[in-house]
Amino acid sequence: MQLLFEEGGEIRAGTVLAQQGEAYQVELPAGKRTKVKAKDVLLQFAQPSAIEMVRQTGELTAEIDLDFLWECAPAEEFGFGELAAEYYGADAGAVQQAALAMALHGNPVYFRRKGRGRYMRAPEDQLKAALAAVERKKQQLLLQGEYEEQLKARKLPEAFRSKVLQLLFKPDKNSLEFKAMDAACTALGMTPMRLMVAVGGVESPRALHEAKFLAECFPKGTGFPDVDVPDPSGDLPLADVQAFSIDDVTTTEIDDALSVTRTPDGKLRVGIHIAAPGLGIKRGEPLDAIGRQRLSTVYFPGDKITMLPDSVVDKYTLQEGRTCPALSLYVTVDMDGIDGVTILGSETRAELVPIAANLRHNLLENVVTEQALAAGTGDYPFREALTELFRLANHLHDERQKARLASGLRPETHNRADFNFYIDPMANGGERVRIEQRRRGSPLDKIVAELMILANSTWGKLLADHGVPGIYRTQKAWGMHRTRMQTYPAPHEGLGVAQYAWSTSPLRRYVDLVNQWQILAVAQHGVTAKLVAPFKPKDADLLAAVADFEGTYAAYADHQSTMERYWCLRWLAQEGRDKLVATVLKDGAVRFTPIPLVARVPELMQATRGTQVLLEIASTDEISLDVSCRVLEIFAGEGEVPEEELEGDSGEGDDELAEVSAEAAAEAAAEDASEAAAEGGASPEAGQDDDDASAQRDTDANPPA
Repeated sequence: MQLLFEEGGEIRAGTVLAQQGEAYQVELPAGKRTKVKAKDVLLQFAQPSAIEMVRQTGELTAEIDLDFLWECAPAEEFGFGELAAEYYGADAGAVQQAALAMALHGNPVYFRRKGRGRYMRAPEDQLKAALAAVERKKQQLLLQGEYEEQLKARKLPEAFRSKVLQLLFKPDKNSLEFKAMDAACTALGMTPMRLMVAVGGVESPRALHEAKFLAECFPKGTGFPDVDVPDPSGDLPLADVQAFSIDDVTTTEIDDALSVTRTPDGKLRVGIHIAAPGLGIKRGEPLDAIGRQRLSTVYFPGDKITMLPDSVVDKYTLQEGRTCPALSLYVTVDMDGIDGVTILGSETRAELVPIAANLRHNLLENVVTEQALAAGTGDYPFREALTELFRLANHLHDERQKARLASGLRPETHNRADFNFYIDPMANGGERVRIEQRRRGSPLDKIVAELMILANSTWGKLLADHGVPGIYRTQKAWGMHRTRMQTYPAPHEGLGVAQYAWSTSPLRRYVDLVNQWQILAVAQHGVTAKLVAPFKPKDADLLAAVADFEGTYAAYADHQSTMERYWCLRWLAQEGRDKLVATVLKDGAVRFTPIPLVARVPELMQATRGTQVLLEIASTDEISLDVSCRVLEIFAGEGEVPEEELEGDSGEGDDELAEVSAEAAAEAAAEDASEAAAEGGASPEAGQDDDDASAQRDTDANPPA
C-alpha cells in the first residue's frame, strides 16, 4: 500500500512497510524510513509506486493552470479531492488528486491552508496584490542576477555609481545591490572593497582607504558651518618682545613662538607664546561645538582635516608680521648662576605678541648646528636668542634625565629617524610621493621640544596649585607604562616631569584648548579662578571630553598610519625597489631602512633584535596593505651593514628637512625608552625602540601640521 501524507509542512509519498494501530511505518522513495500517523494521511492507493507517484505528480503539477484552478475552486472551504473532481472530473485518479494537492499546498498566494488536505481560495483583491508582489520579486531577482553578472565581468552597474560607499561602509543588506555584490564576491572569492576597486566603483586603493576613514569619522562630511570668528585683541596689553616661531615650511597652524629679552639685572626672560583661540572661543558656543566634535586636526600624507575652520586658524595662527593674541609663559632664568643655569620664576599672561618671524626648519637646520651655537658663529636670524635658548634647552634636558634616572630609566637618546611624506602632483595628473628622513634631536628640535615640555609642565602645576582641573598626560615607568589621560596631576615619568598638561597646540587639539581656557582663568582671576573657570572639579563634561578625545585621537592616528603605509607601498612601486635593507624588531617583524615600513618575515622569528638583513620584496597589496618578503642575506655583525648594500637605499632627500613636531619627538623618544624598559624588565639602553609590526606612531606624537 502507498500513502500520500503531510510531514514537516510538505506533502510526501511513501510505501507502507507495517501498520501498528493508528501509525504506519513508511519508506520514502529515497530509502529513508519514517513513522506516519493516520491523521496525517491524505490518500491511500495501490498504484503507482511511491517513486513513480513522485515523478508523475511533479510533471502533472507543472501543467496545472493556477488561475483557472482558482476560478474552479468554491468560495468556501474545500478538500483537495473535491476540487480534483471539479478540475479533472469525477474519475480523477490517485496521481491527479496528488498533483492537485501539491498544487494547492505549494501556492499559498492562491490558496490558504485550513487543515490537513483542506484549503480556501484567497480573496480576489488579496490575490491580485500578492501576484503583483510576486512579479516584482521576480523582476528584482532578474535585475539582481544582471547586477551580479556585470560585477563578475568586472563592470560596475550604473545603479551602483551613487551607492558604492554606502554599500561598502553602511550597507542595507536587504537591497538588491548588496545581495548582488555579496553573491559576486562569493563567486570571485573577493572582498567587497577589493571588488569595488576592481570594477571602478572606487577610483583607487588610496580613495578606498580615505573613504573608509571619512565614513567612520566624518559621516556628515568635512565641511564647516558658517561661523563668526571672534576677535579678542581689543582688551589685551601689547607685549614688549619680538617673537619668532620654528616650524616646517608647510606649517599653517602655527601654535607656538619664542622670545628672549634681558632684564635690567642681566637675567634672561624667555617667553613661550601660544596661540590663544581660547580668548575668543567660549565653552558652549558654536566654535566650541565644532572643536568638541572633531577633537583634533587629522594629519595624513598630502592633506589634513583641521579641527577648526580655516578662518579661525587664520585669525589666531602666529603669522609673522602680525600682532597676535597669545597666552604667554615668561620664565626668568639666571644663565650664569653659582649652580649653573637656574630657573628663578615664571609668569603667565594673556596679551598681544608681535611675531617678528616664522623660522623654517628646511632653511635653518643645516646652519643652526651644535657647533655653530657653541662657537656663536653663523649667519642666521635670532642667533643670540637661539644660542641662549639652546643652553637653556640643554639644562632642561639634563634635569629631565636626572628625573628619569630617579624613576629607574636611563637617559633618552634620539637615535630613531622620523619620516615625512610629501605628495607632489605630476604633469600627467598623477602623483609622486617623496619620503624624507629626519633624525630627532637637532638643536632646533631640542629648543622647541624642551620649552614646550617646560610650558606644559609649568602650566599643569599652575592649574593644580589653584585647584583648577585640567587634562593631564601621565605615565609610569614601570607597571602601567602606556601614557594615559586624566583630570588630576600625576607624574609623567617617561618625560621626567612632575605633571604634564597638553597646552601648546590649541589650534590643533581640543585638549589643549580646554587646558588653555583653564589656564586663562588662573592668569586673569588668580585665587578666584576655581570659581570662574569653564570646567569645575569633577565636571562630567570634562571627563567625557577626555574619554572621547582618546578614542578619536587613536582613530585619527590609525588613519595616518594607514595612509603612511599605503604611500610606502606606492613608493616601492614608484622607485622600482625590489630589494631593501631592514632591521629586525621582534617576533619576525622588521623595519625597512629607507622608509617607515614594517613587515612580518616568518623566516626571522628567531632572529635577534637589531640584526640587519637584506630582503627581497616579493609582492605588495595596496588594498590590504600587506607586503611579502623573503630573506636574501643576514649580515654577519648585528647592526653592521656593508656600504655597498646601503648604496641608494637611503633615498634622495633623506637628509633634507621636513616638518614634524619637536615636542612630540622628544616625548615619543622618552616614552619609547620607558616602554622598552618596562617590557624588558630592566633598563635598556636609552631610546631603544619598541615598535611592533603595526609601526604606528606613539600616540604622543604631534603629527605634521
